[in-house]
Amino acid sequence: MPILQELSDLDPTRWPDADTIPRPLVTIGADSSVWASLSKEAIASLNRQEIDFHHHEKHQLVLSLRGVLTCEVEQGLWLVPPQSAIWVPGGMRHKIEASGAIECYVSHIDPRAAHALPSICCALAATPLLRELLIRSASLPVLYEESGAAAHLVALVLDEIATAPVGNFHLPIPADARLRKIVDMIMSHPADRGTMRTWARRIGVSERSLARLLDRETGMSFGRWRQQLHLMLAVKWLESGASVQQVAEDLGYESPGNFVTMFRKALGSSPARYMAERRQG
Repeated sequence: MPILQELSDLDPTRWPDADTIPRPLVTIGADSSVWASLSKEAIASLNRQEIDFHHHEKHQLVLSLRGVLTCEVEQGLWLVPPQSAIWVPGGMRHKIEASGAIECYVSHIDPRAAHALPSICCALAATPLLRELLIRSASLPVLYEESGAAAHLVALVLDEIATAPVGNFHLPIPADARLRKIVDMIMSHPADRGTMRTWARRIGVSERSLARLLDRETGMSFGRWRQQLHLMLAVKWLESGASVQQVAEDLGYESPGNFVTMFRKALGSSPARYMAERRQG
């Protein structure tokens, strides 16, 4: 420990309480050999895991190497594709959901050692160096020596987190009850292609009032907000094995080509190439 060895170890509810470990950095994870040893049935049992709302005293960085993570906090939803990470400040209530065959590394960082690290929840595009450092840090003993090689490794991890690029899969979640009603309905039925006028009528406000509410609470137009949600769902479903055609249908696009065009304009590559690059790291 903290390299996990058994299938039961991969249940986050069984992980040790890192808040009680007196070290500036505690990383929990599983190396590739552990995952390779799992049966298809074991991997299938990890296809969907969910941790209810909780918080840690320490900051938390969750790196996904395989599978897609979503992290929900008050007024925000983040999606973490493979080879990316989510940063959650200490004390912040959050809920993490995992889809696909998950392989991840979770680092807990003492706030006293994290002065230059983000003060808000954010997605991070993990650099190759950061990924390797986190994997290496998971092999440290629980109570590693706080000097020498271990200290240098911890310092490098913190430096790399501080300079990691911020990811782009963030969806603001409004607090206004009327807007939350729209959010809940769209998330339940993402193929609903209702116009802004349609949605305004459904919640009993004018189209202009809806536009003002969205701008005030999310900083986005209705079209931009819905596209961001569609992109996040698309990446999540594609990583879980859905075809481009199925994703296009489930998001209400008239054809797979229309969906691919939207995806390419937003993320710079086709769905197939984007997912292949993520899986390759």
